[in-house]
Amino acid sequence: MEQYYGTGRRKTSVARVFLRPGSGNIQVNGLPFAEYFGGLVKAVSALEPLRQVDATNRFDAYITVKGGGKSGQIDAIQLGIARALVNYDGDLRAKLKPAGLLTRDPREVERKKYGKHKARRAPQYSKR
Repeated sequence: MEQYYGTGRRKTSVARVFLRPGSGNIQVNGLPFAEYFGGLVKAVSALEPLRQVDATNRFDAYITVKGGGKSGQIDAIQLGIARALVNYDGDLRAKLKPAGLLTRDPREVERKKYGKHKARRAPQYSKR
């Protein structure tokens, strides 16, 4: 069976995306896409790479995602789908790259430092 793979990462989330020719069935961690993200409006942005190349109903996607929260997982899935599509056909890169769908967002959480409340928040200054 033909299968195309892409890995997506965002914050602490990692998504493994497997695209197979099919009818548009998308499963995330064994659940239907809509059920896994349970009505989150942002979730539809994860499928943006498929819309950009008019492949919404040409592929079935089997996705495993772990780590982070739902928002990071959605962005990780988006990158994974885009990379899997480029794996399928390198010419699709010309459509996905200008839309910013092949760029990994490098922002990570900054670590907390000692003597601070958070990463940068210092204790309140007291004059007396």
